[in-house]
Amino acid sequence: MRRDIPPLAEVRRITEKKRDAWWTVLLVDPVATPLVRLTAKYTRITPNQITWGAFLLGLVSAAFFAFGGWRWLIAGAFVYHLSFILDCMDGKVARLTGQGSVFGAWLDFVFDRIRVAVCGVALMAGQYDRTGETIYIWLAAAVVFLDTLRYINGLEIFKIRHTMRKQIKARVRAARRAENSAELAFMEDLLRNNPEADIEQDIRQAATATATMTATPVGVAEVTDLAPVTAAETAQGQTQTQAHAHAHAEAEAGVEVDSEAGAEAQRKAPARVIDLHQEFRHRFPVYLRARSFFLRHRIRTHLVSGIEFQMGVFILGPLFDSVIKATIVSGALLLVFELAIIYKLLLSTRDFTRTIDSFEREEVATAA
Repeated sequence: MRRDIPPLAEVRRITEKKRDAWWTVLLVDPVATPLVRLTAKYTRITPNQITWGAFLLGLVSAAFFAFGGWRWLIAGAFVYHLSFILDCMDGKVARLTGQGSVFGAWLDFVFDRIRVAVCGVALMAGQYDRTGETIYIWLAAAVVFLDTLRYINGLEIFKIRHTMRKQIKARVRAARRAENSAELAFMEDLLRNNPEADIEQDIRQAATATATMTATPVGVAEVTDLAPVTAAETAQGQTQTQAHAHAHAEAEAGVEVDSEAGAEAQRKAPARVIDLHQEFRHRFPVYLRARSFFLRHRIRTHLVSGIEFQMGVFILGPLFDSVIKATIVSGALLLVFELAIIYKLLLSTRDFTRTIDSFEREEVATAA
């Protein structure tokens, strides 16, 4: 019995992430999304079954890598990419059919980590057996370490960002109860949900950053040009963002607008926007243009994440029979982008501290 599945364009809207790795956007989604529609329409395959299929294909890829010869490397790279396509399909099917589960997210995450570790060890073991070079032993350890580091770092950064947002929202709720303040939104989320406004908004913000830093408390601003984002739209953005993110993905929550404010509060006053990346924007205005361009094409600015690292090691290296170079270059680029994220987090915590201080000054002034 066929399911009532919408047309492909609607399936893309429902299943594809608003921001994703460039490898996924360019080389996986064009294949995975049509397959997701066919799978959901004509079969009863569940997301967890697809996750198992991706994991088993990953083990087949590892077996090919272990043989070591170049033809086996090509076969392993091909099967690994098929495994990754299935890995992307499980979440899409879950979103399209409503079959997602907490256990499914856990299973997907754990199988991903096991697949990378097994494929990494098998690839380097095959090359060590082929050449006898001990550098492959170190590269096997490096692949497992870097993949683990990437996702531990992503989870910790997510928790810190969530904690900062939670504390700021608690302060604003308290102020709202006291004086019926305007609602709260975060600058990064408003820009993400209004990609067409990015260039104009970002250039204007970069041009006036110095004035803003002196005229208002850092990290706090009144923004009206992005006000057309309604509560319904922002709530939808939050739901989609949460559904799209893996537990490890440098997931960022969607626009968080307290429902207590309601539509009436929106009409009365502009949203109070908290910008926890103001110092970063001020220091790197060129980044804004690049960010706007990538966002409009659904590509995140974190150009070398865990996905691109895997593709470099398990696809590009084997295809070109250059495993050492591909692994070293992919690992170095991954570390560079991870350090950039950590630096951005450092600047964000400074904006957070200044924002909290501004709230305390406002409380003292109100009490006086």
